[in-house]
Amino acid sequence: MKTADRPSPPAERTAQHPAGPWSSAGDWGLLLLRLTFGLVMAAHGAQKLFGIFGGQGLAATGKGFEALGYHPGNVFAVICGLSEGLGGLGLALGFLTPLAAAALVGVMINAMATVTGAHGLWETQGGVEYSLGITVAALAVAALGPGRLAVDRFFPWGRGGWVSVAVALGLGGIGAAITLSL
Repeated sequence: MKTADRPSPPAERTAQHPAGPWSSAGDWGLLLLRLTFGLVMAAHGAQKLFGIFGGQGLAATGKGFEALGYHPGNVFAVICGLSEGLGGLGLALGFLTPLAAAALVGVMINAMATVTGAHGLWETQGGVEYSLGITVAALAVAALGPGRLAVDRFFPWGRGGWVSVAVALGLGGIGAAITLSL
């Protein structure tokens, strides 16, 4: 097929055709990244809140938070479970992406500060590897934007950029700092 025979992409993408045949490999790659990390984190939150997917549920998670010094443990277990669950779903859908990333960043900073940080990098020794991966993936999606295959494609924050990263890192960091100070 000659170049002249191929349909050319529209000069300007519109809300009517944001994810049509002109979506790129990058859009599909972002969707894969968002779905993988987002749904894993949503399930991780559901483990804490509801005891599904092999989780211990709220009562046991609350006791675990108490043992880490979070009082009252059940309140912090709910905050953590909701942050992971809603942040994960937001990331997966590409919905309110900077806020979803902030929720995950905040939880992961807390995990690194209170549980995994003392054990080094590797997950096999209980280190920060997993939490660091989630944090970087969330910040990368905030930086790049969720892509055209996302709910946020209709909104200004759906384009990513430095402001989105600053919101994700700033709010996540502030939330983590407040939680760690209590």
